[in-house]
Amino acid sequence: MRKPLKPTNMPNTSTLYLGSDHAGFAYKAKLKRFLDELNIPYEDLGNTTLDPSDDYPDYAAKVAKKVQENGNNRGILICNSGIGTCIAANRFKNVRAVNAASPKQAEQARHDNNANVLCLGASVVPFWIARKIVKSWLSTKFDIAARHRRRVSQLDNL
Repeated sequence: MRKPLKPTNMPNTSTLYLGSDHAGFAYKAKLKRFLDELNIPYEDLGNTTLDPSDDYPDYAAKVAKKVQENGNNRGILICNSGIGTCIAANRFKNVRAVNAASPKQAEQARHDNNANVLCLGASVVPFWIARKIVKSWLSTKFDIAARHRRRVSQLDNL
């Protein structure tokens, strides 16, 4: 029997939000099972049924708005490449979305940039790698060194 990993470093006052379009729908289902294995709670903001005519900006906006509501919230978005959802989420103030393709990128995005939305490309990142990316992103804390805080503040004020 597999031993669950330690919970994430997310504060108790935070929530993890998930969103995907049709291209990420099956991938998101795998991600939900993985998060369940890790005992990490989440809220799925859709799409909740497979709809080939849905549009990724709709789900990126839902997740980004929830991340905006509470500075501790985080989100994971999935589309075909991860690029579209990343562009859409980054349109929202104080949302710092990253399209990570490796655990190291996810770690650095959290550590240096306090990335609060992780975007994944269902056709680009094999799910076995996505598991490592998600674990890295969820377990890495933001480095509160003055230079990182300053840069994140600059990003949020662009």
